[in-house]
Amino acid sequence: MKTIYPFILCAGSILFSGNLLAQEDNQKPGHKPPQEAVTACKGKSEGDIVSFETPHGDTVEGTCKLMQEQLAAVPAKGERPKRKKD
Repeated sequence: MKTIYPFILCAGSILFSGNLLAQEDNQKPGHKPPQEAVTACKGKSEGDIVSFETPHGDTVEGTCKLMQEQLAAVPAKGERPKRKKD
């Protein structure tokens, strides 16, 4: 049982560092939020909670935030889109 703990720790570290790198990429100048995220915040205020549908049919809930001089819905950290149930 003790031999599995280093493996779990290592795997967790790799996943966590990959997530941090992805967040840094999203903050680079020139990165634009998806049009659906911008449209969801049209007529809203910063801090409003909205939801929108992705091109894949998933529903994303997020908070409107000012990004590059426009409001866009930003999902909560770690939140994944919710799939439609058919």
